[in-house]
Amino acid sequence: MNRRTTLAAALTLTTGLVLGGCGDSAPKLKVADPYMPQPVTQDMAGAYFTVKNSGGTADKLTSVTSDLAKDISLHKTVGTKMEQVNSLPVPAGGELVLGRGGNHLMFMGLKKKPAEGDKVTLELHFATAKPIKVEVPVKAVTYAPKK
Repeated sequence: MNRRTTLAAALTLTTGLVLGGCGDSAPKLKVADPYMPQPVTQDMAGAYFTVKNSGGTADKLTSVTSDLAKDISLHKTVGTKMEQVNSLPVPAGGELVLGRGGNHLMFMGLKKKPAEGDKVTLELHFATAKPIKVEVPVKAVTYAPKK
């Protein structure tokens, strides 16, 4: 092989290896520790969980659906103010934490008030990854997860 042929072969091999590795960088999402405190009122509820991303690419939680409520919105807390947002980031190799006093889901217009011990089915929708179905246990109003 001459020098050009060797260089071309090396570049082709390198490009193939780089592009082949791209498939491994997709978001790899898993949901951990979901819970919903038993709602105090018939009108609204909150839910919390952690989305872990072991992939090499970030993603975003863009919406959540459930038969439980007419509307489910994403919220973040800034200082003492709660703000509705269109999405919440799930960093590459990191996690999105939804918890009291921070990011959370808000269920408005409950179709029924779930009781402690019930399970609520949610479907989480992301910008890139496929939707994830989650069974969320309803806990006591005062429930606080162990850290």
